[in-house]
Formats: sequence, C-alpha cells, structure tokens
Amino acid sequence: MQQPRSDCTRAANNPRAEITDAEDCLADPLSFADAALLHFVRAPVGAMTKKHTDKGGAESPMKDFAGKIAVITGGGTGMGRELARQLVAEGCNVAMCDVSEAAMAETKRLCEIEKLPQGLRVTTHVADVSIEDHLKRFRDELAEQQKTDRIHLLFNNAGIGGGGSLFTNTREQWERTFNICWGGVYLGVRTFLPMLVAADEAHIVNTASVNGFWASIGMGQAHTAYSSAKFAVKGFTEALINDLRLHAPHVKCSVVMPGHIGTSIVSNSRKVQSADGSERLNADEVALTRKRMVAAGVPDADKMSDEDIQAAFAERARSFLEDAPTTAAQAAKIILDGVKAERWRILVGEDAGRLDERVRATPEQAYDRAFYESFTQEVGWRLG
Repeated sequence: MQQPRSDCTRAANNPRAEITDAEDCLADPLSFADAALLHFVRAPVGAMTKKHTDKGGAESPMKDFAGKIAVITGGGTGMGRELARQLVAEGCNVAMCDVSEAAMAETKRLCEIEKLPQGLRVTTHVADVSIEDHLKRFRDELAEQQKTDRIHLLFNNAGIGGGGSLFTNTREQWERTFNICWGGVYLGVRTFLPMLVAADEAHIVNTASVNGFWASIGMGQAHTAYSSAKFAVKGFTEALINDLRLHAPHVKCSVVMPGHIGTSIVSNSRKVQSADGSERLNADEVALTRKRMVAAGVPDADKMSDEDIQAAFAERARSFLEDAPTTAAQAAKIILDGVKAERWRILVGEDAGRLDERVRATPEQAYDRAFYESFTQEVGWRLG
C-alpha cells in the first residue's frame, strides 16, 4: 500500500515545492533523505543537469534590468542610493528601505529628476533590517505598492560601523553593528526568498567588505563586530551558491567586497549607535576616541580638548566620504556590471583587489604591522 507523501518528500522531488510545516521534516527525517536518494538514483546525469538550467534565466546572466523589480536595503545614502539611481535609469522598479525617511525621500527625488518611464515605481519603506518584523512589513508593503508577488533583485546593502572592541565598547554597541551587518543580510534573504523564487530569474546581492577576508582597519583600532559580520556574510553567500543550485537554480547570488568607498557610513553609524540620533560624540566616546588617537601615535592627542576631538571625528567622517579612491556611484556600477556578468565574487575598488592579492599571497603576515604599513602606503589608506 502506498504511503501518503509528506511535505519533505514532495520537496525532495520538486526543489521549488513549499514546505508548509518545517516540523514534518524533523518528525520524519528519513522521509526526506530517502526521497532525495531515490530522486538521485532515478534521474540520469543529463536530466539532473537540465533540471538546473532549464528554468528561464538560469543558463544566462540577467543582462537587462528593464521591467524588473529590485529591493534595496539601506537605500537612503551611499551605495544604496546610487544603486537605486542607476537601476531606475535602466528602467527597473525599485523598493528601498532605510531607517531614515528623509534620506530615502532625497534618493527618490534624485531618481525622479529625469522623468520616470510610464508605470515605473519607486517606493520607500522605513525599516530596521535587524528586526524581522520590520522586514516582513517592508515585504508586505512593497507587494501592495508595487502590485507584485515576486521580485528579481535583492540588494542586502544596509550596514553600519562601530562596536569594534569587546573591551572598550558596550555589548549593545557591538551587537547593534553585528545584527545590522549580518542579521540584516540573513533576515533579508529569509524574508524575500519566496518572492525571488517566484520570479523567472532572480539575483541576490549581499554586501560584505574587504573586512570579510581581512579583519582590520589598522593597528590602532579594534574592528571585531563589523569584521565578524562581514566574514559571516561572505561565508553565507558562498554557501548559498550551492543551496540555490540545488533548490532554485534560476536564482543566483553574489557577495560584494568593497574597499574604501566614499559613503556617509562614519556619520550614519554614529546616528544609529546613539540614543538621540546625533552625529556628535558623547563624553564617553570622546574619551575613547582620545585614547585610540594616543594609541595610534597621533601627536599631542592626550592634550586635545573635547571640541578638538569632536572636530577630528567630523573631519574623519568628511574625509571618508570625500577623499575615497572609489565613489559610491562607481561602486554601484561595478556591482551592477558584476550582476550582469553573473560573477559571484565582486571586488569593488582597486584597493580591494590589491588587498585580496596580498592576503592570499601572505596570509600568515596579514595582521603584522609591516603588512598594514606597506599596504596603506601602496593604496593611500588612512583609516586606522
């Protein structure tokens, strides 16, 4: 007598089947394993290969964004803003989220400077990507406002800095950075995966960093929260490549590893980490910044007034934005070109490429002072 097929069995025979109750698999784990084995035995090699390539868009890269729908997290400033502008210029509908409604309004205004093609939609949604309920609300709003049950592009771009040290930063600061930079990517994929799978072709773009393969910004400053998150993003995206090939081969993914890009991340991070949204440092942060400057060998840092420290922080934020070797617009173009070329690994900026080569060539020396000094002299970094 034939036994009823569980959701797990159906999923094994149909990679795009929806498992409505995850507990079915836990209660009867062998049903999934047996079904998967039978599926493997029954299917000739050619048939299995075809299964991974016969879905529309699975064999060839997504060359054209016109008429597609893109989701961008962190769309208020920086690379998120430039991704939105360039996608709209190519005729792509955009739904963006950010914690700043005002910043998104400016992004939308810039997108609409040139008259949008008839029917093209640019929607904005306030959301903290570290909170799953916010992302679910974002998903539901965009489905209604964009009038769709599917999306084609997901850019998990939102991120902040801060919380660099387990010793000098609070646990709250550390976890705030980690939960946005890593949790935002994980929850973003979880939330929007059904809408991506529903499309004929789709692409997930997760923003890591050069700090996803080199956990440092200098000898004088710890960088644990951000680097840990970016290592997680890189590993998750690489693991996702095969997961998608097996279960949703028409969905591709890429990990983006930018070097120094001209964005407002320094000032924005301060706003997000602070209780009042201020760009100015509080008294404890002034003292910590002074201590870091002394450790880094900044002349007379111990004699600087609190206002001098505030001015130095403001100058660092300005310099990070304005003196970067790669602009946010250039970075966005590199990312979109990488998606069109279906590259799973997208290094952004000449500094990122050079650092990647150096770390691969001499991994044991990657955290030595000589390595850092030689590299920063070569590319002109002044970050740590």
